[in-house]
Amino acid sequence: MKCIRDWVVAIGHFKLMHMKRRLFTFLTLIFTVFAHGAETRPNVVLIMIDDFGYECVTANGGESYKTPVMDQLAATGVRFEQVHVQPLCTPTRTALMTGRINKNNYTHFGHLDPSQKTFGNLLKDAGYATCITGKWQLDNGLEGPAHFGFEEYCLWQVVRRPGRYKNPGLEINGKEFDYSKDEYGPDIVSDYALDFIQRQKEKPFFLYYPMILTHSPYDATPDSADYLEKKENKKLGSHFTDMVAYTDKLIGKLITKLEELKLRDNTLVLILGDNGTGKGTPSRFQGRDVVGGKSTSTMWGTRVPGIGNWPGHSASGKVCSDMIDPTDFLPTICEATSVNVPDELKIDGRSFLPQLRGEKGTPRDAHYLWYNPSGGPTAKFEFAHDANYKLYADGKFFNVAKDGLEKTALDDATLDDSAKSAKAKLQALLKQQDGPRNDIFVKQGQAFGGETSEDTKGNKVTKKKGTKPDAKAAKDPRFTRFSERDANHDGKVTFDEFLSSASSKDSAKERFEMFDANKDGSMTLDEVLKQGMK
Repeated sequence: MKCIRDWVVAIGHFKLMHMKRRLFTFLTLIFTVFAHGAETRPNVVLIMIDDFGYECVTANGGESYKTPVMDQLAATGVRFEQVHVQPLCTPTRTALMTGRINKNNYTHFGHLDPSQKTFGNLLKDAGYATCITGKWQLDNGLEGPAHFGFEEYCLWQVVRRPGRYKNPGLEINGKEFDYSKDEYGPDIVSDYALDFIQRQKEKPFFLYYPMILTHSPYDATPDSADYLEKKENKKLGSHFTDMVAYTDKLIGKLITKLEELKLRDNTLVLILGDNGTGKGTPSRFQGRDVVGGKSTSTMWGTRVPGIGNWPGHSASGKVCSDMIDPTDFLPTICEATSVNVPDELKIDGRSFLPQLRGEKGTPRDAHYLWYNPSGGPTAKFEFAHDANYKLYADGKFFNVAKDGLEKTALDDATLDDSAKSAKAKLQALLKQQDGPRNDIFVKQGQAFGGETSEDTKGNKVTKKKGTKPDAKAAKDPRFTRFSERDANHDGKVTFDEFLSSASSKDSAKERFEMFDANKDGSMTLDEVLKQGMK
């Protein structure tokens, strides 16, 4: 009996050991699968260049600038000919990050509604390391980037608007940093991006890189001969060529870093502009002179470069003429990374990953745009268009392939069959988007006073000579606040300029009138220093 008991114990022990081995083998297999999955999940780098129109890239036919890195990425990847965005930065950033058109969730300039989810949130929740470097301009305080899914950030214009180029003021992971030894803002954020990639090389990462360049002022870069000179070159476009070259150089540094770390083949790189080139900036394009159209409704305000490159996964040397919208980037990134997009987000974009692979995909046949930088219930302009025709909500119809500046509207009586068919298609798209905006976003509208160095129409403004503050006043924080509000640098702050950055809209008029001592409709620095301004 003892022998039998021993056999039973031995068999039981054997079975237990066998079960343990099987369990160990199973767990090892599971671990291997997950580890392998983590290693092979693609990284994503999304680069958006500030105020950078389609005409700026040589591969597109640009003749004024040198962009060898972007040209090479286009030649070995996919170059998109019809990427159309909003004609101003914040509206495009909102659409890009949330995958929703402006009509459905835009509030006002410089702000992103905190109820919205971004591609940062989605990829972070899926286990990606997330980082944003460059330009923010979306409000929500020092915690804003983290709220929208970015674990790390190195940004300009999070809670203030100091200089962005030489000796910049930046916010890095919740802290303000001011530089004074001729450091260059774009270099600082670039170095941070490269360091992030280095630190996260063992796990999948998402780097969103909305670059500081090439927005005005058109200042010297570290590669410009006069970078260390104190005087400002005010000639329009004087350093824009240098800025484009430096932008391309920084993109090249990032690509080199990916190659050095042997991450290039597992990293999808996407590049676009946030709107047309700064208004009035002259360039040569495909044998003719053109000017930047930022803030305008023409193709020169909305058409931007588009490049996708993913070695071994994307097509090589392909040119795609499908209509691409900023809302399309979120679903494209999520499809590439196998990240689910919840239905409740109600995104408007559609993935162009198939086109990146050289496949047909399901492209949109036209693009819809609702634009008002102030937000509110109605659009400043609203239209639908394809590569050849554009139809405004007010009925004006243009052949934009032949009339890019939209000088002559087409008469219905003269339309050929092709134009009639296009107009019917565009009418149907406008009708599809018909209806009121959500009150949640409408009520957050605020008057747009223009960006610093530009008026409300996007025109460059030259600093006018005003009363120069003494050294004591220049150190006063009220002087800094006044300078931020003085959008056109004429030494006066109008009510619209004051309202655009007022912390309380309800009391703005009363407070403005308090500062405006002589009741001339504007306030000067002297008036502010006498009264005080927060």
